[in-house]
Amino acid sequence: MSDVLQQLDAVLESRKNSSDATQSYVASLHSKGLNKILEKVGEEATETILAAKDAQSSGENGDLIGETADLWFHSLVMLSHLGADSQDVVRELGRRFGLSGLEEKAARSK
Repeated sequence: MSDVLQQLDAVLESRKNSSDATQSYVASLHSKGLNKILEKVGEEATETILAAKDAQSSGENGDLIGETADLWFHSLVMLSHLGADSQDVVRELGRRFGLSGLEEKAARSK
């Protein structure tokens, strides 16, 4: 999975810096700025929540997986726009691995 994320990071970075906004969806998001990117993240988060509710009722996860992929993608665009990438998130998850979720949450609130 990390290879896919690293490849996606590279593509997002290259399109952020050198692509024509009329030819690349990612470049168009970057050219519209952070607020547009955040709008897309929020939209995809809402769609993911709705798909999860539908999946609970139907027992089918296909739409949920697709919406989660969209949410992750737009979150990665957001990170790229702000100079971060998936590996920063993976490192943070690694740092938290083995910690109690309650302990980790308590440490953030101090």
